[in-house]
Amino acid sequence: MNLNKQSTPDELARLFAARKDKHSSHILWVSESGEVHLDSLAPEIDEKEFEQRTPGIRARLRTYHCGKGYVGKKAAADKDFIGRVYQTLQQEWPAVRSKPEVAYIDRYC
Repeated sequence: MNLNKQSTPDELARLFAARKDKHSSHILWVSESGEVHLDSLAPEIDEKEFEQRTPGIRARLRTYHCGKGYVGKKAAADKDFIGRVYQTLQQEWPAVRSKPEVAYIDRYC
């Protein structure tokens, strides 16, 4: 999914469905090119270190902690949740894509 191109909530849902909630925490982040990623967060790495180790990161949402139901097939099927995350990304991306620092988005639309 790329925020600089026409994207859909279904594309975002596929990112969430491809992950396992019980295996690790996850971070949803956007690269300089507008590509949206949902990556596992190693237990020994905190969010700040993830930002430092991730080249090209432009924005990120809060961490989805392991076992809370925020990722996986069940989360992907929650149209309201996916819609809110999608709307938040669409709304925030134009304002943060050209800023030099990593934007931390902590509230959904």
